Amino acid sequence: MTEPAPTRRHFLTATALAAAGTTLGAAALTACAANDQGAKSNTTQTPAAAAPAGGGGPAVEPPVTTGEQALERLQEGNARFVSDQAGHDDEGTERRVAVSQAQHPFATVLGCVDSRVPIELVFDRGLGDLVVVRSAGEVLDHSVTGSLEFGVAELGTPLLLVLGHQRCGAVDATIKALDAEGDISYLVKALQPAVQQAAGRPGDRLTNAIHANVELVLAQLRKSAVIGPLEKSGKLKLAGAYYELDTGKVIIS
Repeated sequence: MTEPAPTRRHFLTATALAAAGTTLGAAALTACAANDQGAKSNTTQTPAAAAPAGGGGPAVEPPVTTGEQALERLQEGNARFVSDQAGHDDEGTERRVAVSQAQHPFATVLGCVDSRVPIELVFDRGLGDLVVVRSAGEVLDHSVTGSLEFGVAELGTPLLLVLGHQRCGAVDATIKALDAEGDISYLVKALQPAVQQAAGRPGDRLTNAIHANVELVLAQLRKSAVIGPLEKSGKLKLAGAYYELDTGKVIIS
């Protein structure tokens, strides 16, 4: 996100929204869990729309059973997006009907709220393919972590990807706030460790902090009582990535 220098009002507003999100997120997760109890399956797949008479319609993709397969499918979609050949068939009426009764997404993705990083478009995916959670700078709170846990535990996605992006405004605002020794808000406090960890590294300070933030978010997620054991058991793959605004390319860490 590109935004002006941070102000106390900006960060206080962000703090209030984050607190509100925790309460609303918990209620939403409860409702989702109740509606999607039948959505789990032994293999995670992307159900294709039923082909019409005559053999037409979108092709059925093979089921995704591992995190590596899920990551490969995301990379294939991003390659189509970068080469301007995006055009997955998971967006029409047939697809909407096919996923209306149950969902079987193959990956959970945590990304930033930046309007230039629409997760489904970046990976050329459609309805029912991804569990997408977004917060400024990929900052975690109870509702964000709970939403990610819902994706990997309740819906059974074998991949959890944390996606940072080029010129992230939340991280940039944190750098400026820390340099100015201004008010420490929720966002600044959450992103401060990444800025500090990147200090002294060769290269661009902001880019280094964005990469450090992805690493720290992954470390935090591994402490989750839900996510950590799933990774250790081999049922879940955690990965980090960096999205280039200039090229549209996603680089896996």
